[in-house]
Amino acid sequence: MDAVDRIKELREDHDKSQEEIATLLYIGQKTYSDYERRKSRIPLDRVIILAKYYNVDMNYICGLTKEKRPFPKK
Repeated sequence: MDAVDRIKELREDHDKSQEEIATLLYIGQKTYSDYERRKSRIPLDRVIILAKYYNVDMNYICGLTKEKRPFPKK
């Protein structure tokens, strides 16, 4: 499972629409849709926002681990 699969899975698991997540990321719904359809890559700063929002480690979103560890706190 790669980052695209993970961001879509997390969005659906939290019953959020693409529009709601796009608003969180300060982008348009079409831009977010392009991320999920692999038409464009999601920038690192957006991955950080999603990791914080979903409270998961960035490695989980990136597909480097199967564990949904919490986002590290300072």
